[in-house]
Amino acid sequence: MDANILAFLKRLLSTPGPSGDEAAAAKVWRDEARTFADNVRADVHGNSYAVLEGNGLRVLLAGHIDEIGVMVSHIDDEGFLFFAPVGGWDAQVLVGQRVRLLGQAGEIVGVIGKKPIHLLKPDERDQASKIENMWIDIGVKSRDEALERVYVGCVGVVDAPLYELPHGRIISRSLDNRIGAFTVLEALRLLAQDRPSVSVAAVATTQEETSFAGATTAAFSFEPHVAVVVDVTFATDHPEANKRQQGDVKLGGGPVLSRGAANSPLAYNRLLELAAREQIPYSLQISPRFTGTDADAIHMVRGGVATAVISIPNRYMHSPNEMVDLADVTNAAKLIAAFVRSLHSETEFAPD
Repeated sequence: MDANILAFLKRLLSTPGPSGDEAAAAKVWRDEARTFADNVRADVHGNSYAVLEGNGLRVLLAGHIDEIGVMVSHIDDEGFLFFAPVGGWDAQVLVGQRVRLLGQAGEIVGVIGKKPIHLLKPDERDQASKIENMWIDIGVKSRDEALERVYVGCVGVVDAPLYELPHGRIISRSLDNRIGAFTVLEALRLLAQDRPSVSVAAVATTQEETSFAGATTAAFSFEPHVAVVVDVTFATDHPEANKRQQGDVKLGGGPVLSRGAANSPLAYNRLLELAAREQIPYSLQISPRFTGTDADAIHMVRGGVATAVISIPNRYMHSPNEMVDLADVTNAAKLIAAFVRSLHSETEFAPD
């Protein structure tokens, strides 16, 4: 990956943007988009659009930019902060983590505390930790001192830096799904270098982790005929995976194409053909009921949108140390660009 593009990815991943408070991360995304897109804008819902103007067919490339986080629910007299999850946390991974709260005058660092193991009764040691029994300690001595820094409703993220690992792999918080927002913008960058005739919008959507609200309003606003949604999916190349139920998905095995639910069968088949033609490696997964992505909202907007889901394999999803292989990201962007260039008719994905 080009050094400048990798530097952009690192900025994007390191900027806090929990669901509903994505503005800072979205600004990083839009600033990069302005270097090559025809027009860049944000809407009142916080969605960010980067558009290549064309004629006729309208294509939406969507990746949600929000991440899971925490929200302060109560501040006690001693200045300890109690909190609720923003999105789906496994409470066990929160114990002892540092957090970055978006406070009154900037970021505030705290640590998530709970009763020490030494003080737990024998029967308590076998019980799973619960968020309602945890708190955030920001080092203050009173509620008034805490209120100078934070407030009820203040949000934050786990304070986990990005690290580069061997074989082009990285670990970071926020890969779900900042990497999807990054991928659709990189696909648009490729398309800007060899422009298609169609209109294409890469959109960094908001609030996927809580409601799919951003995807719904973005699709309604842009009125696409075709959409590609990029998200992460579970890699199954680890010791506890069940490949019979979750498919055979490896880091470095290429983007994952989803069959079923919100996916257009014709768009899915087109992606298979293009991956073979362009010699892009890929894996397959099924989603017989729902995809759990923005596609579940987008494909139902207005009169319906021919939608496809392309996923990036991810180990340790919804943790402070999610892991992806950057080769999968590069190949996903190439496949999306090839897909957009293959489009010609507004009705080509309507069944005969």
